Amino acid sequence: MRIIAIAASILLLTGPVLAGTQVDWADLIDPSAQTFEDPYRDLSYEHLEAVATVARSRAQLTQAELTKDARSQIETRLSDAQEKLSAAGIDADWLIAQRWVVAERRERAASAGNPAVDGVEATLAGYAIPAPADENGTPVAYLVPERGMCAHMPPPPPNQMVRLHMPADWTPRMMHEPLQVTGKLTINPTEQEVVVVDGFVPMHATFALQVQDLKTIGKAGPRVSQETSMTNAWAARIVDGMRAADASNADDN
Repeated sequence: MRIIAIAASILLLTGPVLAGTQVDWADLIDPSAQTFEDPYRDLSYEHLEAVATVARSRAQLTQAELTKDARSQIETRLSDAQEKLSAAGIDADWLIAQRWVVAERRERAASAGNPAVDGVEATLAGYAIPAPADENGTPVAYLVPERGMCAHMPPPPPNQMVRLHMPADWTPRMMHEPLQVTGKLTINPTEQEVVVVDGFVPMHATFALQVQDLKTIGKAGPRVSQETSMTNAWAARIVDGMRAADASNADDN
């Protein structure tokens, strides 16, 4: 009994040892949102460009102020693109009608968080980007899987970004500081614009984490698994596609 009492006293004096489930970035992605019909996925770059040319040319031909020469050039581009797609057995009209449906599916794939990690006491390593403090003064940062994201590289998709609520005494040492953080991970989508390097960057995070413990990792930073790197590359293509769709929509208007 005396030994048990001594052991209990030691635990009370030293406090709890913070330990979380080791979580990889690939674990944050909702697997159920990744499988969907995407007729654009298997198209070659040449055929994707042809579909875009058809959609863009049709929109341009609705403009009443076009000169005769300009209209003729657009009609030629449209005809060439349609012939190329027809020769490959590709239905341009159906693909164009599906573009917003596919964009919504891709957006969900890029933003849906894995419910299996919602509420888990988790340990996650990445690169911290300092952000303005919360209204209550709590220091805030965003954790991303690769150095340079949101600065020299595009932001990751929302389900690959975590909004960190840091301890009150935390002070950032650098941009993209390599950190390992432990705390309660929750699905809590947020949006905020943050100044990173040269200007404002939209930070769309699917997850939030209340940091209870953190440590700086060596200069090399966290090791990113091949699966995660491939996921990030795939996610970057999704983001690029969505931006291209937005630009096309803006041109149509």
